[in-house]
Amino acid sequence: MKIDRHGRAKILTTEEIQLLFSQGLTIRRDRALFGICLYTACRIAEACTLRRGDVYDFKRLVRPELIIRKGNTKGKLATRTIPVGEDLRNLLVDYNPPSYQWFLFPGRHGKGHINPDSAARILRSACLKVGIDGASTHSFRRTALTMMSDSGIPLRVIQEVSGHRTLDELQKYLEVRPEQVRGAIASLSMLSHVGKPSYDDLILNPDSDTPNQEVDRALSSDSELL
Repeated sequence: MKIDRHGRAKILTTEEIQLLFSQGLTIRRDRALFGICLYTACRIAEACTLRRGDVYDFKRLVRPELIIRKGNTKGKLATRTIPVGEDLRNLLVDYNPPSYQWFLFPGRHGKGHINPDSAARILRSACLKVGIDGASTHSFRRTALTMMSDSGIPLRVIQEVSGHRTLDELQKYLEVRPEQVRGAIASLSMLSHVGKPSYDDLILNPDSDTPNQEVDRALSSDSELL
């Protein structure tokens, strides 16, 4: 469900995420599934194929780290472990399926694991319910990776979380928003070609074209600092 985004999944806002998890996704399983996608930045296929033992221990307690196995990753690159934060832990504690369940998210009639296409249909229904356009199952991954980048996390660390083969592949995921571009352009004001009078100019050149009130303001500001 990508609208006018040239095939790229939408980056979700904080408000949209809260709306989805409070009103759109009403089943514990669904909140846990997409919570994993959001809070570990994993792919939907990686979340769908998780085993129960990758998330919970034999006492049915949430593990401190979630295991994404090599065989379930894109390109089968490497197994990676992702720390489970407090928000994700709460969703997993709330879900906590029975211990006899092999896959964390079983398919229809308890056979195999849920299909990523089925997960996509669940999300489309939830987005339609709360009025969110342009989101897809990949939105959670792109949102998480972009948020980490915006927070100043080094790309090499983000790559460790995302499981991308190269930094170039990772950077394709990261969103540059219009306000960031505006901020970048605004920073160029320091390069102004317009000569702006300095404090020394005002004091040493009293006969310049600078209005007297500018001199008064400069002197007043200086006296206040003293």
